[in-house]
Amino acid sequence: MPDDSRTPDDSRISELVRMWIDGWVVSRGGSDPIDEPWGWTIDVGQAKHVARHVLPEPSEGDVRKIVAATSAPGTWLKLFAEDQEVLPWVGPGWRCDIPGFLMTCRLTSERPEVPAGYTLTQWTRGGVRRVLVRTHDGHFAARGQIAQVGDHAVVDQVETAPEHRRKGLGGLVMRTLQGTAYEAGARTGLLVGTPDGRALYSSMGWTTRSPMASLWYEPSDGAR
Repeated sequence: MPDDSRTPDDSRISELVRMWIDGWVVSRGGSDPIDEPWGWTIDVGQAKHVARHVLPEPSEGDVRKIVAATSAPGTWLKLFAEDQEVLPWVGPGWRCDIPGFLMTCRLTSERPEVPAGYTLTQWTRGGVRRVLVRTHDGHFAARGQIAQVGDHAVVDQVETAPEHRRKGLGGLVMRTLQGTAYEAGARTGLLVGTPDGRALYSSMGWTTRSPMASLWYEPSDGAR
């Protein structure tokens, strides 16, 4: 059984980041993380997201070495620091994505009610539990998924259709995923949220542990 005495506060940022990427690779079908002196490399295998380098405690020297060795478009950097701190360390061709926030929570058993006018469907495939919310007419309203690794679980790809926002559906998806993971033995939840998502998750008891700068390499044709 999982050790309920362990809380996210017991872990340093590097341990939390490793917990997050362990669940992320299950959720997205990425390669096993490759240990590096500064963190981990993950092969993702998509045309615009070939691989990612994850640095839980980035230093200028490490980032500059990675940047100097990068020639493949679609290479990403996930740096657990503020954008303004790390942007001076990269050069031309590197683009900055929406900032993220590493967040954690203690999972509990939850069985939320589905709002009137909607239906909720759940299924598990390849170790990933998915939740889908639709209208009674079958129109997409919201979704999300969660991947469990041991006693922790990573929430991923939570989305609500614009026309169905502010109706509690994001919270429905989150609480359903959290309750499902708890019943399966997970006790710590992790995610990386956008600034908009952070507000929702904070209202549900999630705690921000670190900012995350997200950059990818897409040089102009003349710079390749």
